Amino acid sequence: MTENLLSTMGLDRPETGDDAVVPFTLDKLDTRGRVVRLGASLDTILSRHDYPTPVARLLGEAVVLAAMIGSSLKFEGRFILQTQTDGPVNLIVVDFDAPDGMRGYARFDRDAVVKAAEEGRISPAELLGKGHLAMTIDQGAHMERYQGIVALEGNTLEEVAHTYFMQSEQIPTQVRIAVAQMTTRGDHRPRWRAGGMLIQHLPENGISVMPDLPGDGDFDNPDMVDPDYVEADGWSEARALLGTVDDLELADPDISPERLMFRLFHETGVRVFPPQPLEERCTCSVDRIEDMLANSFSDEEREDMAVDGEIEVVCEFCSTAYRFNPHQFQVKN
Repeated sequence: MTENLLSTMGLDRPETGDDAVVPFTLDKLDTRGRVVRLGASLDTILSRHDYPTPVARLLGEAVVLAAMIGSSLKFEGRFILQTQTDGPVNLIVVDFDAPDGMRGYARFDRDAVVKAAEEGRISPAELLGKGHLAMTIDQGAHMERYQGIVALEGNTLEEVAHTYFMQSEQIPTQVRIAVAQMTTRGDHRPRWRAGGMLIQHLPENGISVMPDLPGDGDFDNPDMVDPDYVEADGWSEARALLGTVDDLELADPDISPERLMFRLFHETGVRVFPPQPLEERCTCSVDRIEDMLANSFSDEEREDMAVDGEIEVVCEFCSTAYRFNPHQFQVKN
Protein backbone atom coordinates (compact mmCIF):
# COMPACT_ATOMS: atom_id res chain seq x y z
CA MET A 1 0.00 0.00 0.00
CA THR A 2 2.90 2.33 0.69
CA GLU A 3 4.20 2.14 -2.87
CA ASN A 4 0.69 2.68 -4.24
CA LEU A 5 0.22 5.69 -1.94
CA LEU A 6 3.54 7.26 -2.95
CA SER A 7 2.82 6.69 -6.61
CA THR A 8 -0.63 8.26 -6.33
CA MET A 9 0.79 11.35 -4.63
CA GLY A 10 3.72 11.65 -7.02
CA LEU A 11 6.33 11.21 -4.28
CA ASP A 12 9.82 9.88 -4.96
CA ARG A 13 10.85 9.60 -1.30
CA PRO A 14 9.89 7.60 1.81
CA GLU A 15 6.97 8.72 3.93
CA THR A 16 7.88 11.25 6.62
CA GLY A 17 8.26 10.17 10.23
CA ASP A 18 8.39 12.17 13.45
CA ASP A 19 9.88 15.60 14.14
CA ALA A 20 9.20 17.17 10.78
CA VAL A 21 6.89 19.59 9.01
CA VAL A 22 5.50 18.76 5.57
CA PRO A 23 4.15 21.63 3.41
CA PHE A 24 1.42 20.96 0.87
CA THR A 25 -0.99 22.72 -1.45
CA LEU A 26 -4.56 21.97 -2.52
CA ASP A 27 -4.41 23.75 -5.85
CA LYS A 28 -8.02 23.07 -6.82
CA LEU A 29 -9.18 24.54 -3.50
CA ASP A 30 -6.85 27.58 -3.53
CA THR A 31 -5.46 26.37 -0.23
CA ARG A 32 -2.01 25.76 1.20
CA GLY A 33 -1.06 24.03 4.43
CA ARG A 34 1.46 22.29 6.66
CA VAL A 35 1.39 19.09 8.67
CA VAL A 36 3.58 18.87 11.77
CA ARG A 37 4.43 15.61 13.51
CA LEU A 38 6.44 15.73 16.77
CA GLY A 39 7.83 12.78 18.70
CA ALA A 40 11.15 12.72 20.58
CA SER A 41 11.61 16.48 20.29
CA LEU A 42 8.33 17.21 22.06
CA ASP A 43 8.88 14.49 24.65
CA THR A 44 12.23 16.10 25.53
CA ILE A 45 10.67 19.55 25.96
CA LEU A 46 7.81 18.31 28.12
CA SER A 47 9.80 15.81 30.19
CA ARG A 48 12.51 18.21 31.32
CA HIS A 49 10.22 19.77 33.91
CA ASP A 50 7.86 18.19 36.39
CA TYR A 51 4.78 19.46 34.60
CA PRO A 52 1.38 18.16 35.68
CA THR A 53 -0.24 16.35 32.77
CA PRO A 54 -2.73 19.15 31.90
CA VAL A 55 0.11 21.71 31.82
CA ALA A 56 2.32 19.49 29.68
CA ARG A 57 -0.53 18.93 27.24
CA LEU A 58 -1.21 22.67 26.99
CA LEU A 59 2.46 23.48 26.41
CA GLY A 60 2.59 20.71 23.81
CA GLU A 61 -0.27 22.33 21.90
CA ALA A 62 1.59 25.65 21.99
CA VAL A 63 4.76 23.99 20.65
CA VAL A 64 2.83 22.43 17.76
CA LEU A 65 1.19 25.76 16.92
CA ALA A 66 4.53 27.58 17.01
CA ALA A 67 6.12 24.92 14.79
CA MET A 68 3.34 25.17 12.20
CA ILE A 69 3.68 28.96 11.99
CA GLY A 70 7.41 29.38 12.57
CA SER A 71 8.38 26.78 9.98
CA SER A 72 6.94 29.05 7.29
CA LEU A 73 9.61 31.73 7.85
CA LYS A 74 11.72 32.25 4.74
CA PHE A 75 14.70 33.68 6.60
CA GLU A 76 16.87 32.90 9.60
CA GLY A 77 15.19 34.44 12.61
CA ARG A 78 12.91 33.62 15.51
CA PHE A 79 9.19 33.13 15.89
CA ILE A 80 8.05 33.57 19.48
CA LEU A 81 4.64 32.48 20.78
CA GLN A 82 3.83 33.77 24.25
CA THR A 83 0.79 33.79 26.50
CA GLN A 84 0.48 35.97 29.60
CA THR A 85 -2.59 35.37 31.71
CA ASP A 86 -4.06 35.37 35.21
CA GLY A 87 -4.84 31.64 35.27
CA PRO A 88 -3.10 28.66 36.89
CA VAL A 89 -0.76 28.54 33.85
CA ASN A 90 0.19 32.20 33.76
CA LEU A 91 2.98 32.09 31.17
CA ILE A 92 3.83 29.99 28.14
CA VAL A 93 6.78 30.79 25.90
CA VAL A 94 7.73 28.85 22.78
CA ASP A 95 10.72 29.88 20.68
CA PHE A 96 11.03 28.64 17.12
CA ASP A 97 14.56 29.26 15.91
CA ALA A 98 14.25 29.11 12.12
CA PRO A 99 14.58 26.96 10.22
CA ASP A 100 14.28 23.97 12.57
CA GLY A 101 14.90 24.58 16.29
CA MET A 102 12.23 24.55 19.02
CA ARG A 103 12.14 25.11 22.76
CA GLY A 104 9.27 25.76 25.16
CA TYR A 105 8.51 26.57 28.78
CA ALA A 106 5.41 26.95 30.97
CA ARG A 107 5.18 28.75 34.30
CA PHE A 108 2.34 27.64 36.55
CA ASP A 109 0.96 27.65 40.07
CA ARG A 110 1.13 24.00 41.09
CA ASP A 111 -1.45 24.25 43.86
CA ALA A 112 -3.89 26.05 41.55
CA VAL A 113 -3.38 23.44 38.82
CA VAL A 114 -3.95 20.56 41.26
CA LYS A 115 -7.13 22.19 42.53
CA ALA A 116 -8.36 22.83 38.99
CA ALA A 117 -7.67 19.20 38.05
CA GLU A 118 -9.57 17.93 41.10
CA GLU A 119 -12.54 20.06 40.06
CA GLY A 120 -12.32 18.98 36.42
CA ARG A 121 -11.36 22.44 35.19
CA ILE A 122 -8.48 21.51 32.90
CA SER A 123 -9.52 22.92 29.53
CA PRO A 124 -7.01 25.36 27.98
CA ALA A 125 -9.38 28.26 28.65
CA GLU A 126 -9.67 27.34 32.36
CA LEU A 127 -5.93 26.78 32.80
CA LEU A 128 -4.94 29.98 31.04
CA GLY A 129 -7.62 32.33 32.34
CA LYS A 130 -7.81 35.87 30.98
CA GLY A 131 -4.93 37.48 29.18
CA HIS A 132 -3.41 37.67 25.71
CA LEU A 133 -1.49 35.73 23.12
CA ALA A 134 1.44 37.45 21.38
CA MET A 135 3.14 36.16 18.25
CA THR A 136 6.44 37.85 17.43
CA ILE A 137 8.70 37.58 14.40
CA ASP A 138 12.28 38.61 15.17
CA GLN A 139 14.38 39.01 12.04
CA GLY A 140 17.57 39.93 13.88
CA ALA A 141 19.28 42.86 15.56
CA HIS A 142 19.15 45.17 12.54
CA MET A 143 15.56 44.50 11.51
CA GLU A 144 12.28 45.68 13.01
CA ARG A 145 10.24 43.18 14.99
CA TYR A 146 6.72 42.32 13.94
CA GLN A 147 4.22 41.44 16.67
CA GLY A 148 0.56 40.53 16.66
CA ILE A 149 -1.44 40.38 19.89
CA VAL A 150 -4.92 38.99 20.47
CA ALA A 151 -7.01 38.41 23.57
CA LEU A 152 -7.21 34.82 24.76
CA GLU A 153 -10.82 34.25 23.89
CA GLY A 154 -11.89 30.71 23.07
CA ASN A 155 -11.90 27.27 24.63
CA THR A 156 -8.78 25.99 22.86
CA LEU A 157 -5.53 27.26 21.37
CA GLU A 158 -6.97 26.27 18.00
CA GLU A 159 -9.75 28.85 18.44
CA VAL A 160 -7.27 31.47 19.65
CA ALA A 161 -5.14 30.84 16.55
CA HIS A 162 -8.17 31.35 14.31
CA THR A 163 -8.82 34.71 16.00
CA TYR A 164 -5.17 35.70 15.60
CA PHE A 165 -5.12 35.05 11.86
CA MET A 166 -8.47 36.73 11.39
CA GLN A 167 -7.44 39.91 13.22
CA SER A 168 -3.70 40.19 12.65
CA GLU A 169 -3.13 38.52 9.27
CA GLN A 170 -6.58 38.67 7.67
CA ILE A 171 -5.99 35.25 6.12
CA PRO A 172 -8.72 32.59 6.45
CA THR A 173 -6.99 29.88 8.49
CA GLN A 174 -8.04 26.63 10.10
CA VAL A 175 -5.94 24.71 12.63
CA ARG A 176 -6.13 21.25 14.21
CA ILE A 177 -3.83 20.14 17.03
CA ALA A 178 -3.60 16.91 19.04
CA VAL A 179 -1.22 16.04 21.89
CA ALA A 180 -1.07 12.58 23.46
CA GLN A 181 0.97 10.24 25.63
CA MET A 182 1.59 6.85 24.04
CA THR A 183 3.41 3.74 25.22
CA THR A 184 5.25 1.43 22.87
CA ARG A 185 6.17 -2.17 23.57
CA GLY A 186 9.19 -2.43 25.85
CA ASP A 187 9.16 1.25 26.80
CA HIS A 188 9.32 2.06 30.51
CA ARG A 189 7.11 5.14 30.36
CA PRO A 190 4.55 6.86 28.12
CA ARG A 191 6.10 9.28 25.62
CA TRP A 192 4.64 12.60 24.57
CA ARG A 193 3.91 13.09 20.91
CA ALA A 194 1.73 15.40 18.87
CA GLY A 195 0.47 16.31 15.45
CA GLY A 196 -1.07 19.34 13.84
CA MET A 197 -2.38 20.58 10.54
CA LEU A 198 -2.82 24.16 9.38
CA ILE A 199 -4.57 25.24 6.19
CA GLN A 200 -4.89 28.73 4.72
CA HIS A 201 -7.01 30.04 1.87
CA LEU A 202 -4.99 32.09 -0.60
CA PRO A 203 -7.04 32.47 -3.77
CA GLU A 204 -5.33 34.01 -6.79
CA ASN A 205 -8.64 34.94 -8.37
CA GLY A 206 -9.97 37.01 -5.47
CA ILE A 207 -13.05 34.89 -4.83
CA SER A 208 -12.73 35.21 -1.07
CA VAL A 209 -12.99 38.68 0.42
CA MET A 210 -11.74 39.20 3.97
CA PRO A 211 -13.13 41.86 6.33
CA ASP A 212 -11.73 45.34 5.65
CA LEU A 213 -10.48 45.90 9.19
CA PRO A 214 -9.03 43.54 11.82
CA GLY A 215 -11.79 42.24 14.04
CA ASP A 216 -14.63 43.08 11.67
CA GLY A 217 -15.51 39.46 11.10
CA ASP A 218 -15.62 36.14 12.90
CA PHE A 219 -15.41 33.12 10.63
CA ASP A 220 -16.73 30.74 13.26
CA ASN A 221 -19.71 32.91 14.18
CA PRO A 222 -22.06 33.65 11.26
CA ASP A 223 -23.72 36.49 13.19
CA MET A 224 -20.44 38.42 13.30
CA VAL A 225 -19.22 37.92 9.72
CA ASP A 226 -18.56 41.09 7.77
CA PRO A 227 -21.32 41.50 5.14
CA ASP A 228 -18.69 41.83 2.39
CA TYR A 229 -17.10 38.49 3.21
CA VAL A 230 -17.83 35.65 0.82
CA GLU A 231 -16.41 32.22 1.60
CA ALA A 232 -15.31 30.45 -1.56
CA ASP A 233 -16.56 26.94 -2.24
CA GLY A 234 -13.00 25.60 -2.31
CA TRP A 235 -12.24 26.96 1.13
CA SER A 236 -15.49 25.61 2.52
CA GLU A 237 -14.57 22.18 1.20
CA ALA A 238 -11.04 22.35 2.59
CA ARG A 239 -12.33 23.34 6.03
CA ALA A 240 -14.91 20.58 5.99
CA LEU A 241 -12.31 17.95 5.09
CA LEU A 242 -9.95 19.12 7.84
CA GLY A 243 -12.87 18.94 10.28
CA THR A 244 -13.08 15.18 9.74
CA VAL A 245 -9.62 14.57 11.27
CA ASP A 246 -9.63 13.07 14.75
CA ASP A 247 -6.93 13.43 17.40
CA LEU A 248 -5.63 9.88 16.99
CA GLU A 249 -4.99 10.39 13.29
CA LEU A 250 -2.98 13.53 13.98
CA ALA A 251 -0.75 11.97 16.65
CA ASP A 252 -0.58 8.31 15.54
CA PRO A 253 3.05 7.37 14.66
CA ASP A 254 1.75 4.77 12.21
CA ILE A 255 -0.04 7.38 10.11
CA SER A 256 2.55 9.44 8.23
CA PRO A 257 1.77 13.03 7.21
CA GLU A 258 1.55 11.86 3.60
CA ARG A 259 -0.85 9.06 4.47
CA LEU A 260 -3.00 11.51 6.45
CA MET A 261 -3.13 13.96 3.56
CA PHE A 262 -4.03 11.18 1.17
CA ARG A 263 -6.93 10.14 3.40
CA LEU A 264 -8.23 13.69 3.54
CA PHE A 265 -7.58 15.09 0.09
CA HIS A 266 -7.15 12.25 -2.41
CA GLU A 267 -10.40 13.18 -4.19
CA THR A 268 -9.46 16.84 -4.68
CA GLY A 269 -5.74 16.25 -5.19
CA VAL A 270 -2.86 17.30 -2.94
CA ARG A 271 0.65 18.42 -3.90
CA VAL A 272 3.20 17.53 -1.22
CA PHE A 273 6.60 19.19 -0.83
CA PRO A 274 9.79 17.83 0.79
CA PRO A 275 9.69 17.60 4.60
CA GLN A 276 11.66 19.94 6.83
CA PRO A 277 13.23 18.28 9.90
CA LEU A 278 12.54 19.78 13.33
CA GLU A 279 14.51 19.37 16.54
CA GLU A 280 14.47 20.39 20.17
CA ARG A 281 17.25 22.94 20.52
CA CYS A 282 17.90 25.47 23.27
CA THR A 283 19.76 28.66 22.39
CA CYS A 284 21.21 29.28 25.84
CA SER A 285 25.02 29.31 26.18
CA VAL A 286 27.79 30.29 28.58
CA ASP A 287 28.72 33.29 26.42
CA ARG A 288 25.16 34.65 26.24
CA ILE A 289 24.57 34.40 29.97
CA GLU A 290 28.00 35.81 30.76
CA ASP A 291 27.29 38.82 28.53
CA MET A 292 23.91 39.30 30.22
CA LEU A 293 25.44 39.28 33.70
CA ALA A 294 28.27 41.60 32.65
CA ASN A 295 26.13 44.18 30.86
CA SER A 296 22.84 44.17 32.77
CA PHE A 297 23.98 44.19 36.40
CA SER A 298 26.34 46.17 38.60
CA ASP A 299 29.12 44.71 40.76
CA GLU A 300 26.91 45.09 43.84
CA GLU A 301 23.96 43.36 42.19
CA ARG A 302 26.14 40.44 41.14
CA GLU A 303 27.52 40.15 44.67
CA ASP A 304 23.94 39.95 45.97
CA MET A 305 23.17 37.15 43.49
CA ALA A 306 26.05 34.99 44.68
CA VAL A 307 25.41 32.02 46.97
CA ASP A 308 28.47 30.41 48.54
CA GLY A 309 30.65 32.52 46.27
CA GLU A 310 28.93 31.56 43.00
CA ILE A 311 26.21 32.97 40.76
CA GLU A 312 24.02 30.17 39.45
CA VAL A 313 21.80 30.79 36.44
CA VAL A 314 19.44 28.00 35.38
CA CYS A 315 17.90 28.11 31.90
CA GLU A 316 14.12 27.96 32.25
CA PHE A 317 13.81 26.13 28.94
CA CYS A 318 16.36 23.31 29.18
CA SER A 319 17.22 23.41 32.92
CA THR A 320 20.96 23.67 32.24
CA ALA A 321 22.75 25.28 35.20
CA TYR A 322 25.54 27.81 34.60
CA ARG A 323 27.84 28.97 37.41
CA PHE A 324 30.00 32.08 37.54
CA ASN A 325 32.36 33.80 39.95
CA PRO A 326 30.88 37.26 40.65
CA HIS A 327 34.37 38.81 40.62
CA GLN A 328 35.18 37.64 37.08
CA PHE A 329 33.06 40.45 35.61
CA GLN A 330 34.83 43.34 37.34
CA VAL A 331 37.65 43.31 34.83
CA LYS A 332 35.15 43.79 32.00
CA ASN A 333 33.56 46.95 33.44
